[in-house]
Amino acid sequence: MTEQWWGEDPRRWSAGRWSLDLRGDELAAISVDGVPVLRSVRAVVRDRDWNTAPLVIDEVDTRDDAIVIALHSSGLGSSFEGTVRVHAHGDRLEIVCDLTSRRLFDTNRTGLVVLHPPTLAGTPLRVAHSAAEPEETRFPPRISAHQPVRDIAALAWTAGGVGVALTFDGDVFEMEDQRNWTDASFKTYSRPLDLPFPYRVAAGERVTQTVTIEATASAPAPVIETAGPAPAAVIELRPGGAFPRLGLGAATAPDPAPPLGSPLGSHVVADIDLADPNWRAALDRAGAAGLPVEVRLVLADDDPDALRAAAHALRGRRTARVTAFPATGPARHVSDGPTIRALRAALRAADVDVPVVGGTRAHFTELNREHHRLPDGLDGIVLSSTPLFHSRGTDQLVEALAMQRRVAQEAVDIASGLPVHIGPVTLRPRFNDVATTPPPRPGRTDLAEGYGAQLLDADDPRHDSDELAAWTIASAAAFTVPGVVALTFFEEWGPRGIRTAAGRDRPVAAALRALADVAGPDGRARTLLHGDSPDGLVWAVGGRGDDGGSVLVANLDRVPRVVRVEPGGTRTVPAGAFAILPLTAPSAHD
Repeated sequence: MTEQWWGEDPRRWSAGRWSLDLRGDELAAISVDGVPVLRSVRAVVRDRDWNTAPLVIDEVDTRDDAIVIALHSSGLGSSFEGTVRVHAHGDRLEIVCDLTSRRLFDTNRTGLVVLHPPTLAGTPLRVAHSAAEPEETRFPPRISAHQPVRDIAALAWTAGGVGVALTFDGDVFEMEDQRNWTDASFKTYSRPLDLPFPYRVAAGERVTQTVTIEATASAPAPVIETAGPAPAAVIELRPGGAFPRLGLGAATAPDPAPPLGSPLGSHVVADIDLADPNWRAALDRAGAAGLPVEVRLVLADDDPDALRAAAHALRGRRTARVTAFPATGPARHVSDGPTIRALRAALRAADVDVPVVGGTRAHFTELNREHHRLPDGLDGIVLSSTPLFHSRGTDQLVEALAMQRRVAQEAVDIASGLPVHIGPVTLRPRFNDVATTPPPRPGRTDLAEGYGAQLLDADDPRHDSDELAAWTIASAAAFTVPGVVALTFFEEWGPRGIRTAAGRDRPVAAALRALADVAGPDGRARTLLHGDSPDGLVWAVGGRGDDGGSVLVANLDRVPRVVRVEPGGTRTVPAGAFAILPLTAPSAHD
């Protein structure tokens, strides 16, 4: 795999029973006796809009029993400097964050966050509270819509034969289920969200927090593996409804647009913010490829006539479906009953008859928390997804795949029989759904500046990598479960597109074309073949029809993998690549 994809390899550190990986400012894969107990611990600095200020490492001093990381924050108006220290004491590992702000700073969170592995789902958990009796609970099996544990002073659990106790000092902590955002973790963090934010850190003020990890029971003796070739990974695919229709997000990059060539997929998804002065131009561009457009309208608080204007603008267009979301208020980013009623009224007045869907323009989080706001009578459920909401590491990108499968399954459950449309799936968020300040907006009525994601920090260098093609196949395989009828990825062109602004295909375009081929000529012609990944690193998905079909196999591991797909056959798939396995047409005797 390329350095563009993985970056520098982590540094392994060990002391006595303890070991961990140093990944920049992150203390990852924290293990005792070789058994992982925490996904990571790291210090974070977040501004008033939940943007994360990068922590720049000035020096790393590793010793036999300690690590001292000197660092400072950069950007967003932050000016913290200090250390993160790790010290091993026999059965205990102590992690101390000690930061001082040189200037006044408004923050929503500054301090340590602890990530627990998702394999703990369902594991019994003992909680010590700061102001209440201890509690016996569990890490939530299903994705918890709200904080499963609050007011945390200490946690204790046993997994993999290892008893673990965590104590927290320096603030009150609570836990959230980050699987909502397709993060592979439960997160324990400080400053409860019930308290007002942002809060102010004065110039010269010191933020000190400590997490102490104690091994309360010994791990079993490690199993010594014998030398020899690794066995083939087996993926069993089973039929389940129709293969989802494939689509692309509308391009949000500045004009000029490149020649579009042959359209890819069955539809385009366009986020149209009616508070932007160029929303009409964005709507026109979304239909330029000649494909039906799924239109997602964001209401303009200061222009109640904009929704009626948008409904009239849909007349005569190829519109696949439409929905709308309030931009502010308790239901922001969720198509609640009043918003859908207003949309339906505007469509009737404009004599536009199209399917009306609902859900969220943001993460599964909002669907999980707010689906009670959705009205009856919808024609489908929509949600988007990005794996890099909390962290931008490639490990996070790969680990998100298994969480995408869980999100798809739980979204189908919430939909209760309604078809589910997932996407756009993008590497970084297309908008800041938790911002407390208004979003940046274009100043023109044309698309010379672009709109939406173009005005944010939404570009990612891995978008040009070969490995993103394999990741996209794996993501499609993860999201593709019965009940999901459409998948939309990235944008048509531009810095976040499957093509560059000059019209050149990026490597990921090959993945989308392969998926479109598997789906069949009209996106519904073939039966979906879906299955589980054995390890979250190799994935497969296929489509079968009267003409045969094919199976796509993706390998996100760092090494080549032998994968046996049933049906499909056996193939050695290089690291960070995908392969196409043809399926024969059924015979008259099948």
